[in-house]
Amino acid sequence: MRVNRIPLFAMLLIGARLLPAQVVASVEISDPALRALQEQSFNNLKTVGQNITGYQFSFPFYLSRKLDIDEKVQKRTDQHSIRFEHYNGSTVIAISGNYYGAYAADKFNEEQRARQTFQDVVVPILKAVVPTFQGDTSVQGYAVEVSHHVISKTMGMPIERPENLMVYLPQAAAVKLVAAQTNLAMQGALLDADVLLNAKQLSIWLTDEDQASARDSAQPSPDVNKTATPPFAATVASSSIAALPATKTDAGRPPDLTTTSPPPPLTLAPPLSPAHDASPQALAALQSSIQGVSNHMLKELEPEAHFVTYAPPAFIPFHRQAYLELSMTTTLTEPSDTSRYKLAALAFDEHISPLIRRVLTYFQGDQNFDGISFSTTVRPRMKPGTPAARALSVEFFFPLDALRRYESYDCTGQQLINEGIVLINGERAGLDLELAQGTGRP
Repeated sequence: MRVNRIPLFAMLLIGARLLPAQVVASVEISDPALRALQEQSFNNLKTVGQNITGYQFSFPFYLSRKLDIDEKVQKRTDQHSIRFEHYNGSTVIAISGNYYGAYAADKFNEEQRARQTFQDVVVPILKAVVPTFQGDTSVQGYAVEVSHHVISKTMGMPIERPENLMVYLPQAAAVKLVAAQTNLAMQGALLDADVLLNAKQLSIWLTDEDQASARDSAQPSPDVNKTATPPFAATVASSSIAALPATKTDAGRPPDLTTTSPPPPLTLAPPLSPAHDASPQALAALQSSIQGVSNHMLKELEPEAHFVTYAPPAFIPFHRQAYLELSMTTTLTEPSDTSRYKLAALAFDEHISPLIRRVLTYFQGDQNFDGISFSTTVRPRMKPGTPAARALSVEFFFPLDALRRYESYDCTGQQLINEGIVLINGERAGLDLELAQGTGRP
C-alpha cells in the first residue's frame, strides 16, 4: 500500500503545480471541509484569479500568501493565494497579496493609508470575487489582506517599512459594498466590516472628502474689504520676498543689515483654488492614466534624474490641489557645514532646473492635475576622512502654468520659485538663488 501511495502523492503534487498560479491547490489545505470546498469551487476560483490579475492596479500587485517581501523576490515566489479559510467561526474566501505602492508617512496617516489601499486594491478584489460567490450559501464572508509600504525619515534618511491591511466583510455587507454607487453607501457596508492595520483595529471613513467639500461650499465668501490677511496669502507672499534677510543665520548670528537697497514691496498672491479634483479617488484615476507615460519617463530620464526606485511618480494632494510628485536624489560636492539654503539653491540650479523641460515633454497640452513637485534628498558628496553630513529634504512645488512659462523661456528660475512653494525639511522657505549661493543665506 505504501508503494502505491507514493506515485499517487507525486501525481497530486505535479497537478498542484499545473493549477493556475492564483489558486491554492486543494492538497495544500489540511481541513477536510475547506479542502472539499476548494475542489468544488475550483473553476469559479480560477475565474476570480484571472479577473484580479487582469485588473490594472495603480502600482504592481501580486497575489501571495507570503507578505512583506521584496518585489524581486515576489516575482520568483509562489503566487497561489486564493483559498477557503475559517475566520471567527465563518467560512470565508481569503485572498492576500503584496502591493508595491509606498506612502510618505508625513503626508498620509494610518487611516489615510488604509483608506487608499482599501479603495485602490481591496475594492477591486472584492468586485472580482463577490459577484461570483454571492449566491453560494457555503461562503459566509471575504477576508482580504494586502501589504503596502510606508516611507518615513529617521535622522533625515528615508526608511521604508511594510504595513499590512486586513479587511473582513460578511457576505451581506460585501454584496452591499460592491453594489454601492456612492461613498455613503459603501460606508454603510463598512460598518459591518473588521479592519485591521498591522493587527490593530481601525475604522475606514470614505465620506470625509465629500463632507469636507460640503463644508467648504457652505462657507461664506471672504470679505475682501477686511484688513486681515488670509493665512495662505500671507505664506505665498513670503516666498516672493527675495531680498529680505532672515532673522538670524544658521550659526545663530544676527544678519548683515548694511544693505542700502530697500526691500521689495509685499505683494499678496491670491489663495490657490482647487482647479482639479484632489480626492483619493481622483488621484488614483490620474495615477492609472499616466502609468505608461510614467514608466517611459523613468526609463529615459533616470541617468540624469536619479529617481528614488522605491518611490515612483505619484499624485499627492497639496493645498487642496493635485500634484505629481517626482522623488529623486541630488548629490553635491559641498563641505559638511554648507547652509541648507545654499544646498537647496544648488539642487535647483544644478539638478532640478535642467530636468524641468525634459519632464514637461511627457505632459504636453492640458492636464488633469495642477502642478509638479520635484522632491529631492540632497546629499553633500563628502571627502574621505570628513564627518558625514545629514541629508536634506527639499521639495519644489510648481504650478503647471508657471512651469509652462519656464519651459517657453518666459520666466526665470527665480520667478518660477517665487510662484511656487519650497519646503526645506518640511518647513516653508523663501529662496533667493543668487543670494543663497553668494552668501550661504537668503
